[in-house]
Amino acid sequence: MPGVTLVSASRYRDTRPIGGPPGQGVFLNGACLLETDLAPHDVLGMLAAVENTLHRERGERWGPRTVDLDLLLYDEVVLNTESLTLPHPRMVTRRFVLEPCVEIAPDLVHPLAACTLERLLDSISSQHPYVTVVGVPGSGAPEVASAIADATLARLVQAPPAYARIKSLQSPDSSMDHLPWQQVAEACAKPLLATRGTADPHGTVSDYWLHTVRLAAADTLRSEPLGKFTSFFAGLMAKTMPPQVAILLVASPEVLEERIASHGRHDSSRNAVSDDLMLASAGWAAYGRQSGAAVCGVSGNSVAGLLRLQDQLTAALRHPDPLRHPDPVDSMVPRAVVTIDAADLGRAVQEAVAAVEAMA
Repeated sequence: MPGVTLVSASRYRDTRPIGGPPGQGVFLNGACLLETDLAPHDVLGMLAAVENTLHRERGERWGPRTVDLDLLLYDEVVLNTESLTLPHPRMVTRRFVLEPCVEIAPDLVHPLAACTLERLLDSISSQHPYVTVVGVPGSGAPEVASAIADATLARLVQAPPAYARIKSLQSPDSSMDHLPWQQVAEACAKPLLATRGTADPHGTVSDYWLHTVRLAAADTLRSEPLGKFTSFFAGLMAKTMPPQVAILLVASPEVLEERIASHGRHDSSRNAVSDDLMLASAGWAAYGRQSGAAVCGVSGNSVAGLLRLQDQLTAALRHPDPLRHPDPVDSMVPRAVVTIDAADLGRAVQEAVAAVEAMA
């Protein structure tokens, strides 16, 4: 094809289906490395043309198909448009994608993970994998984590009661005292000690991310107590399991607002989402006041605070250049991050389970 040169191609691999309807046969997967003068959207158009030539029919999502060609990476371009996302948003946990890619281009860099594809494959190949579900209160993290644990038989670690203390520490009165923050961090780290992880043959799934405590402390403590807490936190992280994968749940202002309002109307019904929303409805107004954001509707300060925290979590999961931003705690941030829209919890659960099952 004009403007496209095949550099190398992997062997084909038989792989079991992930997600989709039951009863599917095995899939045949491979990867190829191209050199091209075409722009990313033009490459995508070329792949679609090849699919059409091979009579691809688009039926049920993740269902059987004649052919499915995906553009995974384009140099180190990061792109997010309606028709194309680069890198491919679900490739980081898909063994059936990473293995053929590493076969032909092990040193190719994933720009968001800030590591080579070979290292990314290594990160999802742990004997005792740890997956952290990251999301603000109201995003559905407890429900998603529980579903992953049920599907994979992994140990489920739920946020301890001390995790809820973060909200009470988010005040000017707590800006000079790092000790309460250390107590919260220690309580949240205890179920994630490295010695516990080796006892779980199917791995561990948590419905909270320990770094959330660090982010909240950094937003509250003044310079001197923050320095003491940061030093303590780094030592604590060295004793805990590093998560290999993060499932990042992202919710819009409208979704968070609706869930908080719904929780207020039906607070007598208890489930994972309603328990999670107890924090959302009352605990994060301080974040909203600090950010100066205004969100109209129910619990505007709380919603603004949650959105601020969500932005901080998203930024923290993006790896900086270690040469320009040396941070020993950064080594504990998972390389493989899958971002999922939390608007439809049923679909979010399906996508999260599929992402984790694809590691096997």
